[in-house]
Amino acid sequence: QVQLVESGGGLVQPGGSLRLSCANSRSSIAFLIMGWYRQAPGKQRELVATITNSGNTNFVDSVKGRFTISRDSAKKTWYLQMNDLKPEDTAVYYCNAQTTIFTYWGQGTQVTVSS
Repeated sequence: QVQLVESGGGLVQPGGSLRLSCANSRSSIAFLIMGWYRQAPGKQRELVATITNSGNTNFVDSVKGRFTISRDSAKKTWYLQMNDLKPEDTAVYYCNAQTTIFTYWGQGTQVTVSS
């Protein structure tokens, strides 16, 4: 059974940094695509960044140059490094993983950017 466990959210001042982690804690499934989505209050969930099992990455325009995504296959974990955070980055961040058949979600972690 797949369980995605997130960590790393919190409160940070504008311009600060956070790193989110998502661990595939129970399964040996190899995902095709791993990523992060976010949902701000009153808004739809949006894609933030993805990384494929071959290392190709993709970012929403609003985070390009500020966020990076990486993975550690041995640890079955992927990361979202968020730098130069802005108040508009405030949201619940969800990790996501896809196989050819299924899509899996983490429980979400709150990121709040505020002075």
